Amino acid sequence: MSTTVKRFLLEPGGCLRGRIRVPGDKSISHRSIMLGSIAEGCTEVSGFLEGEDALATLRAFRDMGVVIDGPERGRVTVHGVGLHGLKAPLDVLNLGNSGTSMRLMSGLLAAQSFDVTMCGDSSLSKRPMRRVTEPLAQMGALIDTSADGTPPLKIHGGRALVGIEYTMPVASAQLKSALLLAGLYAAGTTSITEPALTRDHTERMLRGFGYAVTTDGSTASLKGGGTLKGCAIDVPADISSAAFFLVAASIAEGSDLLLEHVGVNPSRTGVIDILRMMGADIVLLNERDVGGEPVADIRVRSAPLKGVEIPGEAVPRAIDEFPVLFVAAACAEGQTVLTGAAELRVKESDRIQAMADGLIALGVDAQPTEDGMVIRGGALGGGTVESHDDHRIAMAFAVAALRADSAITVRDCANVNTSFPGFVALARECGLRISDGG
Repeated sequence: MSTTVKRFLLEPGGCLRGRIRVPGDKSISHRSIMLGSIAEGCTEVSGFLEGEDALATLRAFRDMGVVIDGPERGRVTVHGVGLHGLKAPLDVLNLGNSGTSMRLMSGLLAAQSFDVTMCGDSSLSKRPMRRVTEPLAQMGALIDTSADGTPPLKIHGGRALVGIEYTMPVASAQLKSALLLAGLYAAGTTSITEPALTRDHTERMLRGFGYAVTTDGSTASLKGGGTLKGCAIDVPADISSAAFFLVAASIAEGSDLLLEHVGVNPSRTGVIDILRMMGADIVLLNERDVGGEPVADIRVRSAPLKGVEIPGEAVPRAIDEFPVLFVAAACAEGQTVLTGAAELRVKESDRIQAMADGLIALGVDAQPTEDGMVIRGGALGGGTVESHDDHRIAMAFAVAALRADSAITVRDCANVNTSFPGFVALARECGLRISDGG
């Protein structure tokens, strides 16, 4: 990744119009490489997200001997080596900023015959990993972390895993997926029960590869020892990336925007539900199923928003979208209250504190709490805000400029490329007054 410090320079105002397609879904892009690599035969992927996080996963599996053609205009061909065909990498696997890569691969690599070490950048190196390594240890894995449970992770090979029944203490799709991937190699059945609905891309994609996964209420189960068969995967546009434009078109008067081919998996549509609660004018069109994932075109028109108390069940289904939802709350009439979202404090940054600090700098009444925030909507001013090298913080404050009364500068925006390459160009194309300050 480029280490160049980039700024977003934003002039106030503007509205959004036209038709756009945001980049491919990051979660599905990661999983397409992981499962394609351990499948038998070729997996053809279209719509692959060529962002730094997904590319980190791709490079890691290349380093373990998997032949991967592309990406070229979103097309990737993965020549699978089967469940037991991965080879020891020559060096440490550097996963950059990608927590998804590290957590999911912890489960997959825990059952390999070789030792492997995974590291990341300064942000990833601060993120908690014991929530994954401890249940994997119950399955028989041996994984070393730093003294405080953070990366680098050293995974000891040659361990025989056994299936477990595990009730997750937190709602985390990354944890669930890591344990299911370990379960592919484990003796017996692995059953994971989650406290609230989280994204189910792993379960859906495993079925697409011909691997039986059962779902009973909040419990997902599979038996070890099966086989994955290569298949075709069409990656829909990422709703987490679409969220910035859903909020932008909602808050900018005169906006009418169509977002094409967006993944609308029910475990990911919390952002739509919350915005509709606030009064947003959002309509799903041309709903269809693509490779086991629900997809739709989304039309969003500007509408006056009102503050709400965000229901707990929506929190895990919108966890990555809260930075920009906080901007929506700042533009809404009345008070918005979020609780039950302590997970935001251990993302790429402390997203509760980072967003509160930035909103306060713009004149918004924002009060951070241990597990959320209270925001009273009102006028937004201009100024300089810190992104803390967090891609979602940077893009959220770019959206805020639509309602600001003067210019906004967002600092340290290079990491936007982890999830949304081409954000500045696409945002400018549909109406944001944004430039990359270098």
